[in-house]
Amino acid sequence: MMTPMRYILLVLGVIISIHYILSFTHEEYGKATSISNIAEQWTGPKSNPPYKTPLPDEYYKPDSPMHLQDRKANASFVMLVRNSDLSGIMSSMKQIEDRFNRKFQYPYVFLNDEPFTQNFKDHIQALTNTTVEFGVIPSDHWHQPSWVDEDRASKSRDDMVRNNVIYGGTYRNMCRFNSGFFYRHELLQKYRYYWRVEPDIKLFCDVDYDPFLVMQDQNKVYGFTISLYEYQATIPTLWNVVKSFINANPDFVAPGNAMEFLSDDGGESYNLCHFWSNFEIADLDFWRGEAYSKFFEYLDEQGGFYYERWGDAPVHSIGAALFAKKEQIHFFNDIGYRHEPFQHCPQGDVHAKGKCWCDPGQNFDYEWYSCLNRYDKIFS
Repeated sequence: MMTPMRYILLVLGVIISIHYILSFTHEEYGKATSISNIAEQWTGPKSNPPYKTPLPDEYYKPDSPMHLQDRKANASFVMLVRNSDLSGIMSSMKQIEDRFNRKFQYPYVFLNDEPFTQNFKDHIQALTNTTVEFGVIPSDHWHQPSWVDEDRASKSRDDMVRNNVIYGGTYRNMCRFNSGFFYRHELLQKYRYYWRVEPDIKLFCDVDYDPFLVMQDQNKVYGFTISLYEYQATIPTLWNVVKSFINANPDFVAPGNAMEFLSDDGGESYNLCHFWSNFEIADLDFWRGEAYSKFFEYLDEQGGFYYERWGDAPVHSIGAALFAKKEQIHFFNDIGYRHEPFQHCPQGDVHAKGKCWCDPGQNFDYEWYSCLNRYDKIFS
């Protein structure tokens, strides 16, 4: 026979079993009978900071579906950065996405002379829905060649620093890489066009058309937004080397070229004008072509990237101006852009059409140190 206590224990067991079954099968019952809910009846509900309460869905407006273009060029963004540049390149990339690439979905190639960290990759990939590739630069494409006389190169750097030449002691490897090696990287071999992007730039206007297709359809090879004069102290012998090359290779010089942008006396001297290469949209096959390839190899053999401080901006500019027709060099007037300390801000209707947020009064185009007027004159 069962004692009264055994009946009580049996009933309690049945009740507890039913409670657990209902807790798992009926969510509202589980919440109502939870220990925390019962405790709140005595102590009051536990409060959270207001920001931890999610906003109701009614406040959100979903993205409108974007109509992707029917055709695309074979192109990519190219970013040469270090892991320490993460904040600056995220800022640049976010503007590229918001102003252009959210619609057009072009891929990105990131290059570094050392492996990117997983933290860097995670933050970058979170900014876009398109393909992102990360590459390491081969050592012989980045570091100073063994045949360079380091004593001579070191003395040159020291002299420039002592004479307060801007960037006189830095950037040699980067300038040489951007001048003649970036387009050889394995990750870029599958592409025809690129858009170079650097950290901490500003992109002021909506770009509602595809500049890569403009390059492709109109047979352009080089596009820029800012042009200016180079520092003579960084390239004292560059033009003499250029003249030596074109005298030995006259067939490489294109008819109808842009020599007048570079020189005021038919090529005897260099007026120091160049396109500012921190922004460039260009044809990779142009750099890969015979004329520019041999041009770069000739420059590299002279050692001027290390014995002086030849920059990729004048090297690219001279190459484009001499080995392409002037009509193949394009001024992207409607792309508002800033790289400290200069900016191109579209004017008038172009400013309004692009919904630009730069001040039209802050525009480098025709300041005394700009070369845009020389670019204009080659078409007059």
